[in-house]
Amino acid sequence: MEKFLLSLSLAAISLFANEKIVVFHAGSLSVPFSQIEKKFEAKYPQYDVIREAAGSRACARKITDLHRKADVMASADYKVIDNLLMPKYAKFNALFATNEMVIAFTPHSKYANEINSNNWTDILLKPGDKVGHSNPNLDPCGYRSVIVAKLAGIYYNKPDFYNKLLGYGDFYTNKEENRNKVIVRPKETDLLGLLEAGAFDYLFIYKSVAKQHGLKYINLPPQINLGDKKYANYYKQASFKVTGKKPGTYIIKRGAPMVYGITVVENKKEGLPPNKKGAVLFVKFVLSPEGQAIMKKNGQGVINPPIIKGNSTILKD
Repeated sequence: MEKFLLSLSLAAISLFANEKIVVFHAGSLSVPFSQIEKKFEAKYPQYDVIREAAGSRACARKITDLHRKADVMASADYKVIDNLLMPKYAKFNALFATNEMVIAFTPHSKYANEINSNNWTDILLKPGDKVGHSNPNLDPCGYRSVIVAKLAGIYYNKPDFYNKLLGYGDFYTNKEENRNKVIVRPKETDLLGLLEAGAFDYLFIYKSVAKQHGLKYINLPPQINLGDKKYANYYKQASFKVTGKKPGTYIIKRGAPMVYGITVVENKKEGLPPNKKGAVLFVKFVLSPEGQAIMKKNGQGVINPPIIKGNSTILKD
């Protein structure tokens, strides 16, 4: 009898268990998506949002290379979805948010009392100063960091700045990393604890993340910060190679205004996400005025209305 009641209880738990929505997302979306998750689950209590943060390109690789099942993917660069997921693993791309790059630091960073928007390039090159950025092959913030350094050389007429600071040439590998000067980790949020612990002094990071974590930061000119669409042509002057869809292939990333993208993931075998209905509802919530308000509260700009690329009929279901 006890075994029967136990089996009945387990069956009841299984019957009423919340449906899971698996969301792969950029590390820079961790704070706003945590808040969106709570609001969404309060509105739709039948769902349980399971979030997994990583560099946007790493998120895409989990889907395409490792065949991990996910319902939604949100990228810090909409082109990651365009280049790595569409059309096989995604049928549309919703452009929904913006950001900009800054140089973040703490009160304990070397020359913290001296650095400003006019001298930051000189400060970063000082002996003993260390800088951090995320891996360009895994995370958009990584290749954007490189592009910002290249644009700074153009804007300040310091053609040797990029080579002196990072010196990767056209492509990043671990062998090229100057460990006495540069700290690299898979995604930008992996570097926050190291910065606060004093492992390095200055971090190329998104403004929203710097604000969310209470960091000091230097605002960069709009010609450099990748946050102003008026300077789209100026940004194109800098480019960097990252790994392509297949081993040994490359994609050239050119400087461009920052735009985030989100999509419903197509499962390779079944042609649908494991939880299509939940995935669609979650994406719609992110794109809704309530979702956009959360993004803005956390220091990000929003695209209103969102720009939908590809086949958006799934969002009308």
